[in-house]
Amino acid sequence: MLIYQNPSEQFVEDVMLNRIADMMQERFVAYTGHKASAGEYHSWQNSLSRVRDVIEIAGIRMNSFVSLEYQVPYNDSRIDCLIFGKDAGGSSNVVLIELKQWEQVTATENEGNFVETFVGGNTRLVAHPSQQTEGYHNYLMNFVEEFENEPPIRLTSMAYCHNYSRHPDDAGLFAPQYREVISRYPVFCKEDVQVLADRLRGLLQYGEGTAIFNRFMQSRIRPGKKLLDHAHKVITNDEVFSLLNEQLVAKNLILSKIRRSDRSRTKSVVIVHGGPGTGKSVIALNLLAEAAGRGKNVSYACKSKSFLEGLKKMVGAHAGLLFNNLYRFVPNKTKENQYDLILVDEAHRIQESSNFQYTRAEDRTTMPQIEQLIRSARTSVFFIDDLQSVRTQEVGNTYMIRQFAQKLNAHVESVKLESQFRCMGSNDYLMWVESILGLSDSAPRNLAKDDRFDFRIFDTPQALYDVIRQKESEKPNSARLVAGYCWPWSDPNPDGTLVNDVVIGNFAMPWEAKEGKRVAPGIPFWYQWAYHPGGINQVGCIYTAQGFEFEYIGVIIGPDLRYDPDTESLFGDPSKTFDPTLKRDKKGFDQFVKNIYRVLLTRGLRGCYVYFVDKEVEEFVRSKINSNE
Repeated sequence: MLIYQNPSEQFVEDVMLNRIADMMQERFVAYTGHKASAGEYHSWQNSLSRVRDVIEIAGIRMNSFVSLEYQVPYNDSRIDCLIFGKDAGGSSNVVLIELKQWEQVTATENEGNFVETFVGGNTRLVAHPSQQTEGYHNYLMNFVEEFENEPPIRLTSMAYCHNYSRHPDDAGLFAPQYREVISRYPVFCKEDVQVLADRLRGLLQYGEGTAIFNRFMQSRIRPGKKLLDHAHKVITNDEVFSLLNEQLVAKNLILSKIRRSDRSRTKSVVIVHGGPGTGKSVIALNLLAEAAGRGKNVSYACKSKSFLEGLKKMVGAHAGLLFNNLYRFVPNKTKENQYDLILVDEAHRIQESSNFQYTRAEDRTTMPQIEQLIRSARTSVFFIDDLQSVRTQEVGNTYMIRQFAQKLNAHVESVKLESQFRCMGSNDYLMWVESILGLSDSAPRNLAKDDRFDFRIFDTPQALYDVIRQKESEKPNSARLVAGYCWPWSDPNPDGTLVNDVVIGNFAMPWEAKEGKRVAPGIPFWYQWAYHPGGINQVGCIYTAQGFEFEYIGVIIGPDLRYDPDTESLFGDPSKTFDPTLKRDKKGFDQFVKNIYRVLLTRGLRGCYVYFVDKEVEEFVRSKINSNE
């Protein structure tokens, strides 16, 4: 989507005649079916007159070309302003300007390149303008192919905070912790109009902006060679992502199926089955690296925001651009066979539709999400565990994938991962967990003593947490505490501290912080819980833990899991859950809650420590440990 495009002379006239905001609103409605928010409309009115002033002072009114609200490839974000033109040396330039109306900013010490400012009707924690500009810059450089072609187009990116006054010893926008990112992506303020104008004049004054704009807009959108090479090097050179034994065999088998599809030029679907700890995600990452190394147009897709953010943190900002949420692959944005390869991790979390509360009107679709994914790539690989579906909306399953593959005339291959590498490789432990939860065909079996994997039941939640905290102190980010969703999840206190919602007797701890809610420094939001140092001070739930693994996991099994003495089995009690989605699905609750605890109990590499709220459940589980029966 691009809301406005015109030579700079026309842009200046549209602003001077006070019609620019209305023109953009009309175009926005045509694209989306609804009006832009009042705040966005006012930002067009206020900020674009400042851009006009700079263009006039720079003397590039007759030479450059202006585009506004350009939607970033594979992303819902929009770039405020792009200006096109040539410099004195004949080089083609694109200038990216992120516009801010901010007047006051508070620096933050412990949150990276983030600041606090009044935006959207409240004071919020948001990215520093230079950080936001860097994100847009990297996206364009890595996905607009024309930046790699000859003759080259140069991209220069900056932020313009036209209402912000620069002060000596500024403790806000120009605080010392932001110097590095500002050095790469400068910020211009209220007093910098002439400096900014001089910068634009040097880059754009020799015109031909329309031709450069057309070249930019007609460019193919795909991962750039540098991005693919970077992803390949990061993943293949990192021991975290190395493969073992059966995982290597599985990867090579999947690659052979992908090559077969490439040779035949037919659409292909590969389904990779594997339980917890079988290495589905690490195999997917290695396939990503292999495909990137071969220059393939490839994407890794997953629903879990927390898992995606964790992976991006490990592989770095550049490689992270190949990682996408499932919501991105909608017909309005993705063409048929646009990708050579899509790797769909945690395919059991696929939903009926990609529509959700923040989906723009122009992106809404009636096409099932699974069909969108298969249509988007020549080859799609689905990594799935049919027992990890934990919400009603999550409908991904093997049968459905095969059904839509057949509809789209795709050849289907299947791979099964047997050995698991979590829980110290104890397949017996996994089978025991599934049997006591009633998720296997066998009767509840007994867990024999295994010195390799440390499984313990604790009498109090505090004793459980003390051990988990000790493990974390010995090795950062190695241990976490999780619980069933059996307590309320409150907004932060007025001072930003978290409410101790998980209360069991004298034990009290908070859940993870809600996204978008203002929290005190050093408190991670829910999607950071697994890898932020502050995560040890919060209780995680299924939605933050799924997909991750830790050396040690502590699990509080809540009152939503109960014991029936008549059938000598466990069952789910929907009256005890605080999960609003599962609470509405009483019929499917039993299956979902058992799947949830199966996931939580298998997050540990070296040990799993458990506390049971319901003592009858504890007694039943204890009876299935170290028994001679």
